[in-house]
Amino acid sequence: MSQTIEQPEPGSGLPPRPVPTPAPAPGTDPAPAPVRKDRRVLRAALRWTAAVVVFAVAGAGTAYEVTRQTRGDLPGLATRGDGRWEYPAPVKPPLPKGAPAAFAEGNTREEHFADLRELVLPAPKGATEDKELAGKDGWLPTATYLKAYEKDARADLALFLNENGLRHVAARGWTMPDGTRTRIYLLRFNTGAFARAFAANTAGNAAALVGAPYTEDDVSWTGDIGTPVQYTKLSVYEEVRPYGAERVRQAYIEAGDVIALVVQSGKGGTPKVPFRQTVVLQNQLLG
Repeated sequence: MSQTIEQPEPGSGLPPRPVPTPAPAPGTDPAPAPVRKDRRVLRAALRWTAAVVVFAVAGAGTAYEVTRQTRGDLPGLATRGDGRWEYPAPVKPPLPKGAPAAFAEGNTREEHFADLRELVLPAPKGATEDKELAGKDGWLPTATYLKAYEKDARADLALFLNENGLRHVAARGWTMPDGTRTRIYLLRFNTGAFARAFAANTAGNAAALVGAPYTEDDVSWTGDIGTPVQYTKLSVYEEVRPYGAERVRQAYIEAGDVIALVVQSGKGGTPKVPFRQTVVLQNQLLG
C-alpha cells in the first residue's frame, strides 16, 4: 500500500536570524574568502574514492549517519502565512512485492526498490513545469544533469558516474509566479557506498553549480530544521556574496543508494521558507 507523508504541522515560527559576525578588530586580518577546490584535486579525489568504494561496498549497510527528524516539528515552516508553497501531499510509491525498504535490516546495499521517478517531489500549486527536466519517460539523460555544473567540472563528474555505478537519473523542475526556479535531481547508484562517495566529492565548492561558483554552509540550518530523516544526511549551502545575476541555494540529500540535489535560484534572491519546505519534503520521500 502507498504511504502518505503529512505536510509539516504548525511549529514554533521562523528561527532567529543568525547574529552578524563582528567586524575584525583594527590591525587584524579579515577572514579569508572561500576557496574553490582545484579541478585537478576534484579529478584525483573522484578517482581515488572510486577505488576505495570497491572495498567499502561490503560494509555499506553500516556506513550511514544515524540521525532522526521529528517530522511534525519543523521550525521555519510554522504558519500558513509564512510564505510556504502549496504542495500536494507527497506519497511514497509502493514497493514491489517482497522488496525491502531502503534501510530495512538485511538491505546492506541500501537500495530503493520503488520507482525512482515517483520519489521526486511533485511541483507545488501555481508552478510552471520545466520541460527540459521531464526527460524521456521520466528518465533524465546524464548529460542534462551535468549541465547544472560549471563546464570545467563536467568531464570529471561524467567519468566518475560512468565508471562507478550510476543507474538512473530522475528529475523535476518548475518556476513559480515570483520567478523562483526549482530543480530536483535524483541519482540512483548501485549501492549506498557509491552514492556517498559521489556526494562527498561533489557537494559544496568541490564541483560548483552554474551561477554559484563559491558557496558556504547555510548556517540558518541549525537545530531541528537541520536534522535529516533517520539514516539520511543533509548538506545545505548558499552562494557567497557578491551574488551573480541570480541567488542560488542548494542542498544534497544522501539516502542510501540515492543522492538528491535540490537547487533553487531567482533574481534578487530566493525565499528561505519554500527552500526549506522543498528540501524537507524531498528528504521525507527518500527516508
